[in-house]
Amino acid sequence: MSRALLVSPTPAARAAEERLRGSYEFVPEGEAEMIVALGGDGFMLQVLHQMLEARSIKPVFGMNLGTVGFLMNEWRLERLEQRIAAAKEFKVNPLRMTVMTVDGEDISLPAINEVSLLRETRQTARVEVSVNGRVALPELVCDGVLVATPAGSTAYNLSAHGPILPLGSGLIALTPISPFRPRRWRGAILPESTRVSFKILEAEKRPVSAVADQREVRDVSSVEVAIDRATPLTLLFDPEHTLDDRIAAEQFIA
Repeated sequence: MSRALLVSPTPAARAAEERLRGSYEFVPEGEAEMIVALGGDGFMLQVLHQMLEARSIKPVFGMNLGTVGFLMNEWRLERLEQRIAAAKEFKVNPLRMTVMTVDGEDISLPAINEVSLLRETRQTARVEVSVNGRVALPELVCDGVLVATPAGSTAYNLSAHGPILPLGSGLIALTPISPFRPRRWRGAILPESTRVSFKILEAEKRPVSAVADQREVRDVSSVEVAIDRATPLTLLFDPEHTLDDRIAAEQFIA
């Protein structure tokens, strides 16, 4: 299988690139059947977003030369071809965020980990939350709120005290960020077929931004979030250390 090599601009990734290119054959990205990505989780998300924007989806085998590397395999120079041949595939369905801004601009962006709404000023956000067109919370007063996929449930969602979702569970997490009212609401676990909508109350007085992974849209008035089944992504993992194992293991970390 022909492969392209995409590399983070960090010194460690560039040094690894030199060693890999001296040991294996790679082709330009446009000619490749799969991608080898060198870097950290942030770089992996960047690669996946680029494929979604180009509508050119290919399997990705990542090797960690970043900090956490949750979405990556261990960096090793040896036996790359054998590792790729034996790798286990994981399908990840991204979220699709559709935003209307206060100025009337309509924007649509994908998210692999989560879509988060965040207050822009010192004032708390006031958000109406609807599930499948029905108002579930008339007013959530908070610093923000997010919708996370299983792949992203151990990232920002976990830091906000949201639940860890097993890969393949068919669920998404709806998690408030520092909620003030309702005081006892800690979020919801919903089927991945759910459409979650947010209406920003007092959008001009209490401005809110919407972030799809790392891409931000400021001054939003409404946001709709749903799983995009039309563009599944494929991540490749070594059989002994797969993504579902990592997600399960996170539940036992103190």
